[in-house]
Amino acid sequence: MYKVGKTVVYPSHGLGVIEAIEEKDVMGTKQKFYVLKIMEKGTRIMIPCSNVEKVGIREVIQPNEVKKVVKVLKEKPKNILPNWNKRYRESMEKIKTGSIYEIAIVFRNLSLLSKNKELSFGEKKMLCDTKHLISSEISKAKGISEKQAEKILDTALK
Repeated sequence: MYKVGKTVVYPSHGLGVIEAIEEKDVMGTKQKFYVLKIMEKGTRIMIPCSNVEKVGIREVIQPNEVKKVVKVLKEKPKNILPNWNKRYRESMEKIKTGSIYEIAIVFRNLSLLSKNKELSFGEKKMLCDTKHLISSEISKAKGISEKQAEKILDTALK
């Protein structure tokens, strides 16, 4: 169980802070909810405490795990699907896992692909979103600015 004030990662939304733990009556049953404020957008989301694993909420990576993310970014892609529609769906599935390593694969693949061809509008947005998801988490993990975290990503992709 997370405590109030804890920063966590909510898949596809990024970093959030647990602002409160509230008990609500849902159809005659008392249930505890996390009130999560998404840092990027300022929106508040209520998540049943019992659904945390199902939703994919997790702790921010540790500073030593940043090296693993960089390693993923430096790896050669195994296979990038040529069809943008299938590639987009596969990428969305990876993002939904909430794993920073899966998100790093999507970011890496789209970054490499964008050097050789024009990405679709959806993939351009996904490239931007994945970069932000990774850089904001690295920023939090290492206690550095997001710009510094972006430099780590850019350097890894060279």
